[in-house]
Amino acid sequence: MDTEAQHTERDRSSAPSDSGDVPHVTEASEETEERSRSVFMSLLARLPGGGLTLTFLLCVGALLLVSAFVVQPFQIPSGSMEPAFRVGDRVLVNKLAYRFGSEPQRGDAVVFDGSGYFGDADYIKRVVGTGGDRVVCCEGGGIKVNGEPVDEPYLYPGDRPSTVPFDVVVPEGSLFLLGDHRSDSRDSRDHLGEPGGGMIPVEEVIGRADWIAWPIGHWTSLERPDGYARVPEPGGTHG
Repeated sequence: MDTEAQHTERDRSSAPSDSGDVPHVTEASEETEERSRSVFMSLLARLPGGGLTLTFLLCVGALLLVSAFVVQPFQIPSGSMEPAFRVGDRVLVNKLAYRFGSEPQRGDAVVFDGSGYFGDADYIKRVVGTGGDRVVCCEGGGIKVNGEPVDEPYLYPGDRPSTVPFDVVVPEGSLFLLGDHRSDSRDSRDHLGEPGGGMIPVEEVIGRADWIAWPIGHWTSLERPDGYARVPEPGGTHG
């Protein structure tokens, strides 16, 4: 993405017993608590919308929790990832995809915080190389990862894999990222000579773009392309 992505604890009182045991909630305090709850609900019912207000607040709270920890929507503001992602598309980013020990894989479309690397914004690009990979272009007219040619069916029609040749080794814990619309994307290629070498640390990844949710006519679930399936792991290069 070449511009910014468009995205009570209760007090319980009790009196200590004569025996010195740990205080416990007395029957009287439970009644007081129940009356307090009833008073709160009565006040809530007098607010505009009555009981619907509580339902609304609960729904908003649930949505905020989901957005913060599970799935977050982002809007595509540019054509740098066409044709897979079009301007105005709303994508749902899976924020759990890389939790619990999982990491971005080659071919994944990821949203990441580019602050200090690409610019002060969130971006969406495709992972072409992960830690230890050697990524080369354009021997034979295409990209090779660890010596294996990569088929890129997601490229924008008529685009070349790159008009800028490069030969890089991705540091451990980093990613080499390119846009699908190579002639209209500022990505790792444009920052090779800068601090960080155009690489993005894995910890800056917000999540994986797993669904296009809007517009309805463009709704789809996204899968990792199989063009990287034959890429050997670093150290097992050939060619």
